[in-house]
Amino acid sequence: MEIEGWAVQELRRRMDADGAHDVAHVARVVRMARQIDRELGHLCDPAVLTAAAWLHDLVSLPKSHPERARSSLLSADEAVDLLGRRGFPTEKLGQVHHAIHAHSFSAGLPCRSIEAEVLQDADRLDALGAIGLARCFYTAGRMGAQIFDPDDPLAARRPLDDRAFALDHLPVKLYRIADTLHTLPARRIAAARVALLKSFEAALVEEAG
Repeated sequence: MEIEGWAVQELRRRMDADGAHDVAHVARVVRMARQIDRELGHLCDPAVLTAAAWLHDLVSLPKSHPERARSSLLSADEAVDLLGRRGFPTEKLGQVHHAIHAHSFSAGLPCRSIEAEVLQDADRLDALGAIGLARCFYTAGRMGAQIFDPDDPLAARRPLDDRAFALDHLPVKLYRIADTLHTLPARRIAAARVALLKSFEAALVEEAG
């Protein structure tokens, strides 16, 4: 079953102008999920992984939305409805639903399948590295946050507050992501990307004086 063509059209129709959660983000997650699965020796059901990866952000509520934590559940519900109407194997819809529902950081749902683990890892890796940094500062700007606290960039004398300062999001969430990953390929990639984040943080503090 060919998913990419109609999935991209559906995503473009539904997604707003959020550059951190756009079709390009979804395409990167699809590529990374496939890369992780290849390195694992193709342990995933390709139909389940592909469908879940393309449709994991079908509903993406803004971070400020009170129902933000339900985004992945809403995406999962919408995805299985679309897939069911397009002839996707009925016996695999539950696996797709779980993988999408469990991928979200805010949902806090444990993964019960290798497809869920791979999708979650692929999605979280997109929050790290150069693109992860760009997404972090882009989102912080949309939410009205400052780049950093000029009086205390590393929060040595104040509580961390990533709603007020974008740089605080690195220790609040991004550095912690590497510890949540399931697969060895994802953890290897995350180590390099976290090193880049820490190098950026050190350079920013040095430039800030």
